[in-house]
Amino acid sequence: MLYHLYELNQAALSPARAAADAYRLLFRNPLNPAAYTTLGRSAAAALELFERTTRRYRKPAWDIQETEVSGRKVAVHERTLLTKPFCNLVYFEREVSARRRRNDPKLLVVAPMAGHFSTLLRGTVRDLLPHHEVYVTEWQDARFVPRADGPFDLDDYIDYIVEFIRVFGGNVHVMGVCQPTVPVFAAVALMEAMGDPAVPRSMILMAGPIDSRQSPTAVNEFAEARTLAWFRRNVITQVPWPYPGVMRNVYPGFLQLSGFMGMNFDRHVTAHRDLFHNLIRGDGDSADKHREFYDEYLAVMDLTAEYYLQTVDTVFVKHALPKGEMTHRGKPVSYT
Repeated sequence: MLYHLYELNQAALSPARAAADAYRLLFRNPLNPAAYTTLGRSAAAALELFERTTRRYRKPAWDIQETEVSGRKVAVHERTLLTKPFCNLVYFEREVSARRRRNDPKLLVVAPMAGHFSTLLRGTVRDLLPHHEVYVTEWQDARFVPRADGPFDLDDYIDYIVEFIRVFGGNVHVMGVCQPTVPVFAAVALMEAMGDPAVPRSMILMAGPIDSRQSPTAVNEFAEARTLAWFRRNVITQVPWPYPGVMRNVYPGFLQLSGFMGMNFDRHVTAHRDLFHNLIRGDGDSADKHREFYDEYLAVMDLTAEYYLQTVDTVFVKHALPKGEMTHRGKPVSYT
């Protein structure tokens, strides 16, 4: 019901949002004398704020067209190497010599599946491209995955990582950024335990909840203070029609976004107030920076209910990995 109410609200606001965008263009039209007045600029700014704060943001594009290799600009092409229901393996192919492609280290970047799209790591990918062959996991929005494709939980997430690593036959470094540090650690540990010849050359874990008991945040404390039944009852809902994932149980992106915004509410209010004033002043550069950041930040995806609940339980409540109690499909994840 929660998701249906959200969609109803979005539909109800659509005419007002379309009208606001039309009038914004009217007040910014150079042929309109009001565009040169404080009142006209204020109206255009207010209308843009209304349109942006009521819009549903779609998945951003990677928009990586080129990079610099050895002081020379080279084109970059986005290729999908492997397609699975909940994730694609994306390769950023540089137009370099076969020798350079062979010699530069291959790096698999496991992006977070925590509400935002993988494109949140666009800057990281750009910085890595001059010296690496870069591959990224591009997680899919659960509301677009039909129920016929089955469930997806933390164990499936680990299976995906193992499968992606095996594509390289051991000639790859793997980097987990934030949320995936735990499943990446588990995947590599399982491969080591099996004596898998495709074990990556190295593993880099960045800013993730390996042991969320250390320096706990408000989010950690919130999770520990509630039962899984509470989360299932209050934050899990079904995808409505007409999405392909209709009737799939999910943790919706709009709830995750509410949590993100609520943690730094004053900062976001200030940022939007500054946008309003920058638009009136005609400070296009500052306004463009705001749009660029929030177009990415406000684009969120749904997570499958089983993945979300298992992650909360394993990582933030039981602290299973640092305690040596984590399992994958009944088998212990050993890091000794």
